[in-house]
Amino acid sequence: MGMLVSAGTTIQCSFGAAPSALTVLPASGVLAGAPAATIMDHAPMVNVMPFGMCSCMANPMVAAATAAALGALTPVGCLPMTTAPWMPGSPTVLIGNFPALQDASKLMCMWGGVISVVAPAQFTAQVP
Repeated sequence: MGMLVSAGTTIQCSFGAAPSALTVLPASGVLAGAPAATIMDHAPMVNVMPFGMCSCMANPMVAAATAAALGALTPVGCLPMTTAPWMPGSPTVLIGNFPALQDASKLMCMWGGVISVVAPAQFTAQVP
């Protein structure tokens, strides 16, 4: 069983230079110390904040900066592009009609990065 993810959970992008914290709005009213997350908590700059500098060449800003530097990889500020929900969520626990987010879930960035949970904000509630 995985841990239930809640607001304040530390997340990291595979192409990001620094971790970030997941922001969960208290719309569902379900708390696990902090508001509990669902797979739909994936909105950039609302739920998923930047990860410092991005070094993925699929990111057009990184590609442009690298081209301007004559091919030397040049990271630029991260701007998450998460358009699809976290996968997989909990198959049996629903929060506001959406699957609960667990610590094994992953989120894909349009620029090629994979965002994963580094450390859940709470360690008492588990979800199957």
